[in-house]
Amino acid sequence: MLRKTYSILAAALLAAFSLPASAQEGEYSSYSPYSIFAVGNLTQAYSAYNYSMGGVGVASRNHRYLNTVNPAAVAVRDSLALMIDFSVFNTNTIYRQTYDGNTYKSANNNTNIGGFAVSFPIWNKLAMVIGLRPYSSTGYKFSARETDPHVIAGSGNIKYSGKGQGSLYNAFGGLSLAIGKCFSVGAEAEYIFGKIEKKYAQDFLSSGYNEVCDDYTLTLNAFTGKFGAQYEQPIGKDLTLTFGATYQLAARVGGFNDYSHYSAGSVQNIIIDSYADTLRKVSPAIYLAGELGVGIGFDVRGKFKGEFNYLRSDWTHSGMDSAKGFSVSNAPQSFATSVRESYRAGFEYVPNLNDVRYYRKRVAYRAGAYYNKDYYTVAGNTVNSAGITLGATLPVFRWYNGLTVMVDIGQRGPFNGSLVRENYFRVGVGVSLFDIWFQQPRYN
Repeated sequence: MLRKTYSILAAALLAAFSLPASAQEGEYSSYSPYSIFAVGNLTQAYSAYNYSMGGVGVASRNHRYLNTVNPAAVAVRDSLALMIDFSVFNTNTIYRQTYDGNTYKSANNNTNIGGFAVSFPIWNKLAMVIGLRPYSSTGYKFSARETDPHVIAGSGNIKYSGKGQGSLYNAFGGLSLAIGKCFSVGAEAEYIFGKIEKKYAQDFLSSGYNEVCDDYTLTLNAFTGKFGAQYEQPIGKDLTLTFGATYQLAARVGGFNDYSHYSAGSVQNIIIDSYADTLRKVSPAIYLAGELGVGIGFDVRGKFKGEFNYLRSDWTHSGMDSAKGFSVSNAPQSFATSVRESYRAGFEYVPNLNDVRYYRKRVAYRAGAYYNKDYYTVAGNTVNSAGITLGATLPVFRWYNGLTVMVDIGQRGPFNGSLVRENYFRVGVGVSLFDIWFQQPRYN
């Protein structure tokens, strides 16, 4: 009987897609039914500065703000400056689904810390950056009841439920070198780490049966590297074109996968099956995909900037389709890894950076747009997201200190069909600190 109920549970893991999404509870750092698969939802941008322009940054060369999307951009700076960037985001999401002729809705709200980075000079043209940023997030909760009359006739009413939470983070440190006035290169070492917990249960509402549970605790880590280059080409007196590229290496996943399959009763829990896998020894190996990014930008007299980025990462060989704890197998609407793509465009306008009379003319105004294809499909459907961003950086005190505010209005999920669609409104606040710390005083 337990083996039979276990197979039924596996077939119901995606019941969230045939029921209204549950509202977020306090322990979740994020919430999305799509985060049930693999390592959850991947982070799109690192800071409020990048996010306010649609998430661009591969070709951004801006000495006023710290840009960590491309390691090569860190060298574009005042050679004596200490730069710090910190961001916080709040997201309000409405979930909508049409199923069997009925429309279901739910909503949630959560606040998360974005990236934190510090950069300082090592030498005249060599700079260093260290920081911490989110890599992915997992958060979901669902429940459903068995509807097959043959199953109910044999086992009684059954309730299926699932719950998952956790995050992965990216600690990084890098060096960037300016070669002449127009070219720079950079490299980062990255350590990705975190914990994801997933639990699935099958509750027989009849008192004659115990509850059957499956628990996964994924304690993950991975080492990888990221490389970048930028080239700036002046065209005439007022226009400058910038070309940028980044490449992040694929990373083999290490850590542990602790699994328990047990029967939970009123008296005691009975362990049916359990194991603790060392993921470095699992075959086939599990990988976080590498990523290639290219971008082109332009700058008109330091007043108007525009940029377009394209990023691509192939997850089809990540091994997560069949890995326990990562995959969602034997489900009526199954997940499968695919190629992740992102198209981003953004603009910035500063009326007069050095205006001493009107404060509003020193504000940096930004707008952007993006379209993403996620790294998985659901029942053969591509999970897309698209949105527009607006933002501004308000100068604070002297130098290039600033407070960035931004909004992101978008939609996620298959844009047709009966799967869950997420409409979200994200607000971000970023602090950019800039100061000259490395001066050697002289006395006469």
